[in-house]
Amino acid sequence: MFACVAGAAIAATAANAAGDDPFRAAEAWAFPVFPPPPDPHAPKPKSDPRKVLHVTGSAVNYTQAQMDGIDDADWFPQDHPPAPHIVEVGRKPARPCAECHLISGIGVPATASLDGLPKAYILEQVAAFHAGKRGIGGPATAHDMIDEARALTPADLQQAADCFSATKFVPRVHVVETASVPKMHWKYFVQVPDEGDARGPIGERIIETPASFSDYSLSDDRVRYLAYVPTGSISRGAVIAANGTGAAASCESCHGTKLQGVGDIPYLAGRSPTYIARELILFRLGRRTNPGAAPMRAEAAQLTLNDMIDVAAYAASRKP
Repeated sequence: MFACVAGAAIAATAANAAGDDPFRAAEAWAFPVFPPPPDPHAPKPKSDPRKVLHVTGSAVNYTQAQMDGIDDADWFPQDHPPAPHIVEVGRKPARPCAECHLISGIGVPATASLDGLPKAYILEQVAAFHAGKRGIGGPATAHDMIDEARALTPADLQQAADCFSATKFVPRVHVVETASVPKMHWKYFVQVPDEGDARGPIGERIIETPASFSDYSLSDDRVRYLAYVPTGSISRGAVIAANGTGAAASCESCHGTKLQGVGDIPYLAGRSPTYIARELILFRLGRRTNPGAAPMRAEAAQLTLNDMIDVAAYAASRKP
């Protein structure tokens, strides 16, 4: 009898592991890739420290020397409240929040958009990182948040959460349904098109790329993104968001009828679809384990990878 029970348990574990295969494969496009280490034998690129740098639409200028000496630029100071010290400069050993989330908190596809999130939700997530219940076993870029959460002082955390929760979220992604996408490669934590006109089938993927890689590379927090998603995914995602699918409840039952968030439950409308899909995958694979994540773990367990892509595409296409 015990042998039969043990055999059944092993079979169930194997089946669950096999069922997770598509989600693990999706990490190739959903999780950011670290840049390769520099070749120590390669000649160092020459740069003029006096060169004046610009991004589209900004009246602010920086020299190359200034950019080399700061963690993040503030191209549009009028877009956000004055940033506290921990956001703009950091307080060792804590790094500045702006280094990954940009000074406005809007983030990039590889990181979370913090703007407009409920303060209580921000504090809850930092506590989860601090406790090792978020970030461990996930994308390598999330591992930094564990160290950051443990380095922050309570005062710094409160100031950062106050700042980001008070900043209005402005969506910057344009969702495009397509059957094929330009060939891409990872560069500085984001996907950018290869040279030439080569394209390939989109398959079961979301491919998100900045409209201007130059502006992205200079930490422009107004840079726009194109998010390529499979044809028909927005309408399919709308059905799941409103009605659920199978045993999965509707997204709107928790996140609101327009996915704009309810109370301390975060908004989804207008967010990076890559980020949404990545977090759904992490819920599915059991890599977000704080108590507040339990409802989403149960929800993600009922979704296929295609469901996740469709929901992410629909949510990103909505106005907050």
